[in-house]
Amino acid sequence: MNKTHEQWVFESHGIADTEALASALAEQAIAGMVIALDGDLGAGKTAFSQKFAWHLGIREVVNSPTFTLIKEYEGRLPLYHMDVYRISLEEADELGLDEYFYGAGVSLVEWSSIIPELLPEDHLHVQIETTGPEDRKITLDGYGETYAAMCRQFRQNGVNR
Repeated sequence: MNKTHEQWVFESHGIADTEALASALAEQAIAGMVIALDGDLGAGKTAFSQKFAWHLGIREVVNSPTFTLIKEYEGRLPLYHMDVYRISLEEADELGLDEYFYGAGVSLVEWSSIIPELLPEDHLHVQIETTGPEDRKITLDGYGETYAAMCRQFRQNGVNR
């Protein structure tokens, strides 16, 4: 079990704030990065994913891969956008997600709480909670030194809005 863990909470008061966070994360994106993304329906997971992709240099339309499960995009780094909402843990395991998780790009997994056993020990968990019509509480949990350091950096420096 990984013992390195840091948490940082970001209060978003609209899409511009959420975009600023997605941009800041995309600037720090590295090959093999895994972002586990959770939140209720309508909380903003896909909007977050779209802004993250935009700041990775992806200019094509990024939408939720609900029925295709995994969509691949090319930018500064490849983006593997996954949505595991409609599959079981066993089905997800059969997809060979490790190839993506340990690949040359960034894996962004919507509804990751469905497959916690399949996620790498080191990853960044992003939980989006609706707190008002435009307000969101976005909690980042960094597991492993790389992701814990990101959380520490955000806690110290915040996000440029």
